[in-house]
Amino acid sequence: SMVKAGRIQEKVRAVGFDWEDRSQVWNKVEEELNELKKEVEEGNKDRMEEEFGDLFFSVVNAARLYGIDPDTALERTNLKFIKRFQHIEKRARESGRSLKEMTLAEMDALWEEAKKELS
Repeated sequence: SMVKAGRIQEKVRAVGFDWEDRSQVWNKVEEELNELKKEVEEGNKDRMEEEFGDLFFSVVNAARLYGIDPDTALERTNLKFIKRFQHIEKRARESGRSLKEMTLAEMDALWEEAKKELS
């Protein structure tokens, strides 16, 4: 779907339906995020799904405007997350504990440690 969103945006860009300045896209991203937050507060799952889609579409558009492949960016983040979480698991094993025994605060501290050590 990210690829499809990018193709749609490229097609409409070709006929001039695009931002005059790429920095303008951030207002749209913020608008969509605020609309999503509103729907989350109201708890309407169908509207939440629609607003999540709008937000994703806007973020994919921002990536396009800045020359970033959104799929590649997301995959990099997936790999980074896995690496950091594996660090948490390793440190838990080293301390003789399971993750289920740890508090969220303890895991958060290990997450911050992983961010520093693995950056």
